[in-house]
Amino acid sequence: MKGAAEQVVFEKKKRFRSKRSKQNVAATSPALVNEMHVQADEFHGDGNTLSYSAQSLNFSSSSEASRADIHVLNEQEMVVRASDISFRSLPAMQVINSQDNVEFQNNSIIPDVGAKYFNSCPEPFTYGNGNHSFKNNLNDIDSVKKKYFFPHLTEEDVLKALQKGDAFKASFRVNAYNRAEAYCTLDGVPVDALINGFSAQNRAIEGDTVAVMLDPVALWTRLKGSAGRFVYCNPVDPNMFPEVPAAASSDSLLKQIDSGCPNTGTGLLPSDERVSSSVKTCASDQDEAACAIRKICAMISSCPSKRPTGRVVAILEKSSRRDAVIGFLGVKQFLSQKEVYMVSRQIFGTANNFSSLSNDYIQLAPTDAKYPRLMIPVNSLPDCVKDRLNMGDETVEKELVAASIDDWSDENLLPHAHLSHILGRGGEIKPQIAAILLEKAICNADFSPESLACLPDVPWEVPIKEIESRKDFRDLCVFTIDPSTATDLDDALSVERINDKLFRVGVHIADVSYFVSPNSPLDIEAQKRSTSVYILQHRLPMLPSRLSEDLGSLNPGVERLALSIIWDIDFSGNVIDHWIGHSVIRSCCKLSYEHAQEIIDGSCDVENPLFSGNSKPVLDNRCEWKDVIKSVTDLHELSKVLKENRFQNGALRLESSKLVFSFDESGIPYDSNLHERKDAHFLVEEFMLLANRTAAQVISRAFPDSALLRRHPEPNPRKLKEFEAFWSKHGFDLDTSSAGQLHFSLWKIREKLKDDPVLFDVLINYASKPMQLASYFSTGDLKDKENEWAHYALAIPLYTHFTSTLRRYPDIVVHRTLIAVLQAEEMYHQQKVVCHRGSKGNGAIAYERCSARYFTGLHFDKHAAESKEGRDALSAAALKHQIPRNEVLAKIAAYCNERKLASKHAEEAGEKLYLWSLLRKKEIIISEARVLGVGPKFMSIYIHKLSMERRIYYEEVEGLTVEWLEVTSTLVLDISRNRRFHKRGSLMKCRALEEAALVSNPCDLVLEQPVLEDGSASEVEAVSAVVRDAVPDTISFASENAKMDPSFLPLTLRPLSVIPVVLHAVGGDDGPLDIGARLYISTYFTQPKVQ
Repeated sequence: MKGAAEQVVFEKKKRFRSKRSKQNVAATSPALVNEMHVQADEFHGDGNTLSYSAQSLNFSSSSEASRADIHVLNEQEMVVRASDISFRSLPAMQVINSQDNVEFQNNSIIPDVGAKYFNSCPEPFTYGNGNHSFKNNLNDIDSVKKKYFFPHLTEEDVLKALQKGDAFKASFRVNAYNRAEAYCTLDGVPVDALINGFSAQNRAIEGDTVAVMLDPVALWTRLKGSAGRFVYCNPVDPNMFPEVPAAASSDSLLKQIDSGCPNTGTGLLPSDERVSSSVKTCASDQDEAACAIRKICAMISSCPSKRPTGRVVAILEKSSRRDAVIGFLGVKQFLSQKEVYMVSRQIFGTANNFSSLSNDYIQLAPTDAKYPRLMIPVNSLPDCVKDRLNMGDETVEKELVAASIDDWSDENLLPHAHLSHILGRGGEIKPQIAAILLEKAICNADFSPESLACLPDVPWEVPIKEIESRKDFRDLCVFTIDPSTATDLDDALSVERINDKLFRVGVHIADVSYFVSPNSPLDIEAQKRSTSVYILQHRLPMLPSRLSEDLGSLNPGVERLALSIIWDIDFSGNVIDHWIGHSVIRSCCKLSYEHAQEIIDGSCDVENPLFSGNSKPVLDNRCEWKDVIKSVTDLHELSKVLKENRFQNGALRLESSKLVFSFDESGIPYDSNLHERKDAHFLVEEFMLLANRTAAQVISRAFPDSALLRRHPEPNPRKLKEFEAFWSKHGFDLDTSSAGQLHFSLWKIREKLKDDPVLFDVLINYASKPMQLASYFSTGDLKDKENEWAHYALAIPLYTHFTSTLRRYPDIVVHRTLIAVLQAEEMYHQQKVVCHRGSKGNGAIAYERCSARYFTGLHFDKHAAESKEGRDALSAAALKHQIPRNEVLAKIAAYCNERKLASKHAEEAGEKLYLWSLLRKKEIIISEARVLGVGPKFMSIYIHKLSMERRIYYEEVEGLTVEWLEVTSTLVLDISRNRRFHKRGSLMKCRALEEAALVSNPCDLVLEQPVLEDGSASEVEAVSAVVRDAVPDTISFASENAKMDPSFLPLTLRPLSVIPVVLHAVGGDDGPLDIGARLYISTYFTQPKVQ
């Protein structure tokens, strides 16, 4: 009986364990599972959950695997296809064949831009219905094609779905903290749609343009800000939220539907009467897509706590990033599979199918967590790599490489790719810089001979003809103010006092359009680069140095061509009149911002100024220092008035400190500090803003359908409201009704937080989160929506970029448009003179001499512009200067937006790289941080001295107990008094405590050494070996490491709490580089290591 009873108990326990195991597997987040052994419930074939073993995943590609033929774009394709504009800016991909003997070099350089451009993306596939049965029998693997994803819609079906509003075009964005979670922004919809799970993502990759179908309302998920599981200061960034299950069944989603939602059916529209009748009857509208958008907005309005969910049904445009995925080869995994294969051969005489096929591919782990792992055929690797793999050389894993995705069919669990570049050791700066440039598609090649042939030889002098036809400002006190290291000087300033009431201020911009003719080889190359890129020690110019540093640069003591805007401004900052035209100038001197600041501070002698810390600027013999100093002083006083007027008129400033580095002679960073802008920066900024605003007014009035402007949309209202609500809960009143009111609120809070400037910086950091990006656009695209032309932060209706022609291509386009307006104005005036002569005879002399500013003056002559003569003049000038029509200009604007964003990301990646290099050299720093968000799994912190955000994970940490009090948004951390074990049924391995915190015992901390009466030191000294070893060196701004005390456990945290943290370098040779953060804590109860 006893044995029978024990058998019954044993069977019950067995069934219970089996049940628990299944539950845990289903609940496990896919982000925590290796992608080659991902759980079956993440992928769907015929709509049912598939069941297959982890080993069978290695058969996702058959022997006929997947390599798309390389397609060389012809000239017509490169011109017609808008999607290729971005792609063509990539450095030419060096396709590595298996026969190529590619050597590993730490100083490898990205290939130059060549004449050929490769498109490794395959042509669209045509699929069947996708309903297939699957078998787990390994012997039948070759006879059954597994389908891990739904087939994409055909091009015809996608077009119909988009037109009917059944699908929507969107850009695909992946959560950097959880790749199974992606978001798509639908035009006109206030909330991003969630694409949850790899099955729903359907092989889309970060940056792809996709067609998305939304799920029925009943399947929409809860907005994370309203879920209550995680409390954030700013719940607007999708990367700042916890993971959600990537694959949930319809039943589980239906159970989670909010009871407050007016509809729990499967239709799109609620049955609630709150939906307006106009929306209900919009099915009869001709524009079905717009009708569908209105329905979605109505649903969101009725269910404000819900987020739309959907799935990708087609990939419309493949991201150029598919051609440059940076990462490391999974050598250890490959070699372990190879070892299994060899053992199998020795035991059985021949290897089974699994061992043979698995050894045909090697994985690439991307450095960017937004991208999936890639499968690279071993036979496509260069010979030098294959030789090292055959020798069992694991150091191959430390090489940073780039791959290009060839194919990702529904039969492959992971995309197939081929190696395109070997960049060098991942722990070195030069290969990392090369990776950044390749990944962001930034061209670093030399300029072509055809481009250079467009420029005159140096030395070069301004032609006499140009001096005679331009306004001569060579005798005016003109000077530049730029960073001390700047070599491309494209803007200069001047000021004269006309009388006791007026200043005459001039902004003179390098006339680059004189050297860069439309559609010339130099113009095409400048457009392709679009912007200069500055990555700390590296400068990648948009234009050749002969032009950007010599011919076009407004260097002191030489005559240069310019396009000038001159204003008459009174002491109240009012513009009384302005003039725009071609000019020739001769700069007096090149001032740095430091020079200008010393002049503003009054620390310079008028007759013989002495500048501290910098060499004295060279002064042209035509000028005297007293003139320069007086000009800088006058401009400063006037800029303060202009700045005050801007903010009184509703402008908003959200600016935080910038991290700058100090470099040694070898270009290696050895120190860093925070840099804040001063009055000298604001002086230049005010007049550049005024010039850009003036240029925008002129070109938009003369060419309302083809002017290149820059707009800044209003912030997302939902996110802005959440931001306001959070800070109000913490005692800070914010008015976000307009940019001006927000700025005024922030100014009052700044006064309130004089004793806590760090908290104000945190506030500014969060205030920028709801803001949208400014972007270029063609006025013809928003012809009937002029209210959308405005710039929110500047609080002005019209704005453009005019002042940086040596560094930004849009500025060149604006210059050409402005010159066309000047040309049209002159043509119109000449025609009027001819007519006036015919009617007035000799009385026309005075008329000819009068100023004729019909289109460029302070007051626009609309009657002249709309007259037949005016229209003819504007059309002829636009044709002569090749001003792009709206369709072409819109493409240029979109491309420049993409390149500007890529440049910004490259510069940020460069800053992170150099900070990582500095931390690796210093090992760690200890700094104060603010808790931004806190939850049961991790906290988000802001490190003021590095001006950066980081996460600290504390879930499943050995020896650490976590107590999350959701009601009060409070977290309590403590050392476990007992031995910590894994959670029952958990698949995760507990991390070591050292990964989450640097722990010390209070008895071991450094004590202040008492000094005896005779001045000698006491013998009592307690120095922790742990702390001493952990902090061997620090960077200067963290010199308080020795003074900063750790937090004591138990540790209680809430949003905005102040805590000490430890920062260190992560990765490099053994993975993606990052800046890691840990808690700095102390406790008497140190947890012994588990044997």
